[in-house]
Amino acid sequence: MASGARGTLAVALAAVAGLLLMGAAPAQVPASDPTSGVDAAKVPVPAREVLPLITELTTTQCPELPPLWVVAQVQAESGWDATLTAARPGGAAGLYQFGKRNWATAGGRPWETDPPGEDADILSPEAHLRVAIPWVCANLRAVTAHLQETGKPTPPLDAMLVCHIAGCGRVTGSATGIPVAGEAGCQERCALVIRRYVDAVHSNLERFAAPAVPTAPQAPVLAAPQAWTGGATACRPPDPTGDGCLTGATRHGLKSVAAAFGDWTDGPTIRSAGCWDKHAWNPRSDHSRGRACDLFPTDAGTFPEGVELASGWQVADWFRTNAGPLQVKYLIWQGRYWDPRVKDQPDGWGKRYTGGGIYDVRDATGGHFDHVHVSFRE
Repeated sequence: MASGARGTLAVALAAVAGLLLMGAAPAQVPASDPTSGVDAAKVPVPAREVLPLITELTTTQCPELPPLWVVAQVQAESGWDATLTAARPGGAAGLYQFGKRNWATAGGRPWETDPPGEDADILSPEAHLRVAIPWVCANLRAVTAHLQETGKPTPPLDAMLVCHIAGCGRVTGSATGIPVAGEAGCQERCALVIRRYVDAVHSNLERFAAPAVPTAPQAPVLAAPQAWTGGATACRPPDPTGDGCLTGATRHGLKSVAAAFGDWTDGPTIRSAGCWDKHAWNPRSDHSRGRACDLFPTDAGTFPEGVELASGWQVADWFRTNAGPLQVKYLIWQGRYWDPRVKDQPDGWGKRYTGGGIYDVRDATGGHFDHVHVSFRE
């Protein structure tokens, strides 16, 4: 953890971090929880033990920070040795290797002796993560805003790593967000250390990532669906999945997916479906406008596996492939969000779904693990 001054940016980051420190007790998420994106069998035991806490903190306080990145970065910092400390006074300590000054700035209780005593918060995995993750999130949000304003090409999560290892001034003072020798007060050794650190974290991401989605069974060759050409319509009955109304494009999309994969009442791919719904808890929902359907390849409330998981991916990929002719607005599936403007991220299809502050993305339904949500533009 860099110990150099961060100027006004550090003050802003500390203020944001302070707002994030309060949180509920972690849910007891199983080590194989699909929402984390981590293969618990491959990570060190200390990481596995706190994975539920990491998932809780990132989900509720920083959805844009994948748990996998926390696990990978801590591995690069301390190798998941919570008691790791530097020999020099005030030097780095704990999972994220905070210096005493940055630990205090982030909201942690300073240790009284050097090295810290075994009862110091900095050396407690839970206490450490409750301070460190909000601080790292504050860094991530600060550099994300900077990259968006300047158009620099570095991915925000990589810039977050630079911020942590060398100070956020290396991000703001470089042409790309990752300094080369001669930029942002960073000479050759500095630039090399940063590059090696980023590479090490990326190596850990590959090591600890959850297994790829199982290969789907060989799907039949499906003809492209007929395009919707009826334009925008009002929401009118019938809704074939229940009481309510649908727009013309939504009804057309529902009929098209049924023609491709079988009716949801007895089809092997889609086990059930629901479209129109009042959605009183989310007045902005496309469901209440008749512009969205939920297609379940498994029982509601269940994390699908095997054939059911593969079936869901077939449906989601089919809608994505035919998004233009079917007027697809966006898709949500397996804790991921995609629309025609979203590029696939390094950690998977589309980008991580945040729940919009309404849905608990750790839940099978809230995170859209048990159903494919498809919204239509018309």
